[in-house]
Amino acid sequence: MKNFYILGFLFLSINIFSQQNIQDDFEGNGTITTWSGDDCDINTNYSNPFKTGINTSDKVLQYDDIGGSYANIRFDTSSNLDLSVKNTFSIKIYVSASDVTGSQENKVSLKLQNNKIAEPWTTQTEIIKPIVLNSWQTIEFDFKNDGYINLNATSGAPVSRADFNRVLIQINGENNKDLVTAYIDDIAYYESTYVNQDPVFDQLVWSDEFDGQSGVSVDLDNTKWFKQTYPILGGQSWANGEVQHYTDRIDNSYISNGTLKIVAKKETYTNSNNVTKNYTSARLNSKYAFTYGKVEIKAKMPFGVGTFPALWMLGQNITETGGYWAATHGTTAWPDCGEVDIIEHWGDNQDFVQSALHNRSSFGGTVNKGGQKITNASTEFHIYTLEWSEDKMIFSVDGNVHYTYNPSIKNIENWPYSAPQYLLFNVAILPNITAGFTESAMEVDYVRIYQESTASVSKNDNLLEVTLFPNPVNNELNIQFSSDLNAIKGTIYTITGQKIQEFYQKSKSKKIDVSNLTKGIYFLRLASEKGTSLHKIIKN
Repeated sequence: MKNFYILGFLFLSINIFSQQNIQDDFEGNGTITTWSGDDCDINTNYSNPFKTGINTSDKVLQYDDIGGSYANIRFDTSSNLDLSVKNTFSIKIYVSASDVTGSQENKVSLKLQNNKIAEPWTTQTEIIKPIVLNSWQTIEFDFKNDGYINLNATSGAPVSRADFNRVLIQINGENNKDLVTAYIDDIAYYESTYVNQDPVFDQLVWSDEFDGQSGVSVDLDNTKWFKQTYPILGGQSWANGEVQHYTDRIDNSYISNGTLKIVAKKETYTNSNNVTKNYTSARLNSKYAFTYGKVEIKAKMPFGVGTFPALWMLGQNITETGGYWAATHGTTAWPDCGEVDIIEHWGDNQDFVQSALHNRSSFGGTVNKGGQKITNASTEFHIYTLEWSEDKMIFSVDGNVHYTYNPSIKNIENWPYSAPQYLLFNVAILPNITAGFTESAMEVDYVRIYQESTASVSKNDNLLEVTLFPNPVNNELNIQFSSDLNAIKGTIYTITGQKIQEFYQKSKSKKIDVSNLTKGIYFLRLASEKGTSLHKIIKN
C-alpha cells in the first residue's frame, strides 16, 4: 500500500477566511470565473460523454489539444495562493484511448505560475501524474508531499513560496504535435495532511532455509531453484567481462551444514558449446517470481580480489536465452525488464557492499545506487534486506539503511518495478582475479520473502461504522458511513492478495463501480487516520 493522504475539505470552514475557495463542477456552482486555453480548444459547458463510474454529472470541461506545442488550460486566482496552508488540488479526468494520437506517455500535469511577471512560466512549479485511459479517475496534486519539478532550479519548495496566482492543466506534455481530447470535472483546492501508511510485510510467502544434513553435501531443491548455465552473450560469455563458466554441477552449488554454498573455482572447464574457460561457478534462478514484498537474505561473501558475488533480481519478463523464465514469460530485453541488485560485493573493495538498480533511465554504470562499509563481510553472516513497495525500494544491511530508490515521477523509463521479479544468486569471476586464487564460496543461511497479508489490517474500534450494500453485488457497491469523514482510502484485493482497484472516500456515502470484476470473492480494505478494517465482498 502506498503512502496516502488524509484529505480535508475546508472550503466553508469559518476559520480560514484568508484562504481562497477554489472549485468548479461546471454546473454553475464554481468559483472560477474565467478559463483560458493556450494552443488548444476548450468548452466549459460540455455534456458529459462518459456518465459512468465516479462521475455521472451532466456537464464537464472539454479539453481539445489540436496539435499545439503547449496546450495548457488555465485560470487565475483572485489573490496569491498560500501553499503552506492549502497545498492540494484535485481533478476528475477522462481520456478515451480513441482520442489520443502518437506515442506520448499518458499523463496530466498541474502547474503553478506567477501571472504578474512578463514570462510567468520561468518560475513555475509542476506535478505530473499518470492517466489511466477509458475511465474516470480522481487525481490529486499535493505540493507539500508529492514530487514536484521547479523550472528554475534555484526556486524553493512550493510550500515556502507565496507568488503563485495562476493554475494550468496540461495533458500528455508539451513540445509535441500529438492530439488528445480530455474531459475534466470537479476542480478542488484544499489542505492535506500526510499520514504514513507504509506496508507491513508480515506474511511469509516463499523461503529456503537450506537445511541439509550436517556434514553431507546435497543438491539444491529443484522445485525452488534452476541452475542457469547458457552464456547470455552469443552463447560464449557472460556480462561485465566475466571469465567463468556457470555449471549445474554439485561441485559449484550445493547444500551442507545448513547453508547454501556457491563455489567459484579455478579449473579448466569446457561447456556444452565447446567453449573452454579457466574458472567455474554457479548462477541460480528462483522458480518463484513476485511483485512487492520484503526479501531477507542471511549471507556471507566470498574472499579474493576478482570475486564478484551478487544477490539480485530480474524482471520475470526478460528475454534472456537460457534463463528459467525466458521461454514462458520473455517479452522484454534488459534493462527495460528492470534489474534490482539487492547486494553486490567486490573482492578488491573488501567489506563494501552496494545496492543498485538498472533500468532504461540509467544502466550499466548506473547512478541509482548506494552502499555501506560493514565489518567482516566474508567471515560473518549479515542480513541483507530489500523492502519493495508500490512507490519505493529500501535497501539495508543488519537493519541499517544505505539506499532508498523513490523517483518522484515514475514512468516506464525509471520504474519497471510494478511487475514480477525473480531472484538470482551467483558468484562471478572478473578479469582481475589474483593469480593465486583457487576457490572461494558465498554462503547463504536462508532467503525469505514476505508480503503484506490482506488480513493483516489492525481493525480499530474507533473507525466509523461502515455499511456495504448490496453484498453480493452485481455492478455497483454502495459504501455508507455513519457520519461524514475527512477521508478514507479504499482498496479492493483478490482473494490471493492482488490489488485491483483503489479509491478515496471523502463523504458519508460512495458508489463504486465493480462491473468489471469477475465472479468471485474479494476483500475491501478501508484505511483512515483512525485505523483500518477489512470487509469481504462477493461479486455475482
